[in-house]
Parts: sequence; structure tokens; C-alpha cells
Amino acid sequence: MVETSGTCTDQFAPVREALAASLDDKDVGASVAVFLDGEPVVDLWGGHIDEARTVPWERDTIINTWSTTKTMTALSALVLADRGDLDLDAPVARYWPEFAANGKDDVLVRHLLGHTAGLPTWDEPMTVEDLYDWPTATARLAAQAPAWKPGTEGGYHAITYGYLVGEVVRRVTGRTLGAFFAEEIAGPLGADFHIGLSAEHDHRVAPVIPPPRRPLDPDRALSADRPGNPPLPPRTANTEAWRRAGIPAVNGHGNARSVAAVQSVLACGGTARGVRLLSEAGCERALEEQFAGTDSVLGMPMRWGMGYGLGGGQLPNPRTCSWGGWGGSMVLVDMDARLTVAYVMNRMLDADGLGDDRAFLILAAAYEGLSG
Repeated sequence: MVETSGTCTDQFAPVREALAASLDDKDVGASVAVFLDGEPVVDLWGGHIDEARTVPWERDTIINTWSTTKTMTALSALVLADRGDLDLDAPVARYWPEFAANGKDDVLVRHLLGHTAGLPTWDEPMTVEDLYDWPTATARLAAQAPAWKPGTEGGYHAITYGYLVGEVVRRVTGRTLGAFFAEEIAGPLGADFHIGLSAEHDHRVAPVIPPPRRPLDPDRALSADRPGNPPLPPRTANTEAWRRAGIPAVNGHGNARSVAAVQSVLACGGTARGVRLLSEAGCERALEEQFAGTDSVLGMPMRWGMGYGLGGGQLPNPRTCSWGGWGGSMVLVDMDARLTVAYVMNRMLDADGLGDDRAFLILAAAYEGLSG
């Protein structure tokens, strides 16, 4: 059995066993964190950062987390809403006037957060380089017509989500989403999560390891049947240009500790480790259902809250929200148990962006520990 490093209370020993088993089987390198009542009870890592297994995964190793980044973007909007700076029920055009073009004057901010805005991709083909050009990416979204009547249908906004929510945040605060998140959320919490990574951190980044074969349906909205999004090979995440860009839907860099540290605020009524970012009512807004039904992009049943996927009864507690990243990373927030579980790894599996059994087994082990 592969050895793990870090700390784990006796109560949550099943999590250590689950991580060790995963590293012994499917994982190359990974980290897992569990926070209870806002405090870390599991902070573990193990394996290697390279496919050849020559360089160990360290305590402060970080990696591109793909769509787990969306939870950070959603939390940023919830913080602004709780402060009274952003009205989630207001038209997007109140903050971003150009967005009203082509019949989008009735798109509300909550439609952006809940994947119901009708802008799951760009109308015209984008290149990866276009993703690095914020004015181009956002102007094209502002100009195009919605694919459906906003608010009536759910369709996963795999990449556009970050530009849509991020531009609203920029218009409200005068700062990029990455800067706002760093200064108002990650900074106060001491969380090592970055949306737009500076060069000083490059030496700590584990390269993304692509799936053994090309996924048949990578995050679905990233795939070729959605022509507005650029083809996005997994190794794109290993480039300097990708790391430097601010792509608030998919290019956040962190580890399980930092992911759980941030999202534990939501699990604990807005306060964690002495830092208050939201009121209890502000946290509850994450659970407001925006859509329930078959997601037209993912092609599967989904319940969308305000920036998070909502539990569908398969979890012990109803006040639970979560999301994960292409290839397997995941974070879950259980407001009833005041529990946060995060899993981040470097080897992607043939998944559709909704996780695989590695994250599920980690989650099951966390609930096993919680139940004693």
C-alpha cells in the first residue's frame, strides 16, 4: 500500500485508507482534505507529480483543478451579493450594459450562476488563445443571442461561466475575478488557491496527466459537438499561457487543503477559523434551486443551485452542494454536518467532468468517519 503524508484524526482514518488505496490503484498523485466545523480533520497527500513516479507529491504541491474552480467563482458572487454590492435577481445589463444586446435584457445574474442563461458556448469558433483575451471572450458573449429563453432551461456553461460571472464581478468591483478572489477570499483565509497563477508558484505545480485515451466526451460542452468552444487538450493546462490567464471556470490552481479551506466558509454559516465572509442567509443562497431536470448540455438529470450542483437525495443531508472538475477533482459542502470534503489529483480518468469513483470513495470514507 502506498504511504500517505499529512495529518488525519483517528475518527477519519477511513479517509486515509481510501486515499492510500486510490494511490495504489488509479492515482499517480493526489491530496485530500476534510474540514469539520471549519477546522481541518484530514489533510493528506501522497504519490508523485510525474507519470514516471520519480518526483514526490509534496505538502504544497498544487495543480489545475478544472471546473472545481467554478465553486470559487460562485462563492465570489455570493460574497458580493451578501454585501449588497450585487443583486442576484437583477438583470445582468444593470452592471454590464453591453450585455443587453440580442434579446438578453431579461437575463438575470442568477441565470448566469445557475447555468440557465442560454450561453453555454460562443456562437463563433474560439481558439485557446482567444480564451486568454478577456475583452474578446466577454465582448463576443455580450453580442450574441441566447440559445434558449433565459431561465427556462439548464445547460452547463462549461467555459463561458467564468467569463459571464467574472465580467459581472469586474464591473461591480473594478477588479478581475482572480484579483477579487485573492484579496477578499483566499487572502483572508490563508488559502493557497489561485485563479491566474503567477510565475513564483510554477515550481510547485504538478502537471496534468491526460487520460489513458482521449475521453469520448470531455466535460461534454468542451467537446467537438459544441463548436463555439475551442478544442482543449488536457495538456493545455501545463502551458505557461494557461497558468497566467484568468479563466474563472476552469483554470484555478490549488490542492485539496486550499479548496476545502475556502469552501468550509459556506459549510459553516459564513465564518471559518475566525474569518467571516458571509452571513448565514448569504450561505443559504447557494442552495436556491435554479433548475431541475435534464441538463441540455450534459444530457443527464441535474439540479442547479446558485453556482453549485445540488444533492439529489443520494447524500445523508439535504442541505448539500458540490461540484467537480474534468478528470476527477471534487469538493462537497454539507451545511447540515458543517462538513467540507475536497479531493484533487493529477491523473485524469475517462470521465465526463462529473467525477469518477475515486472522489466518490473518498466522500464515502468521509461520511463513514463522520458517522463514527
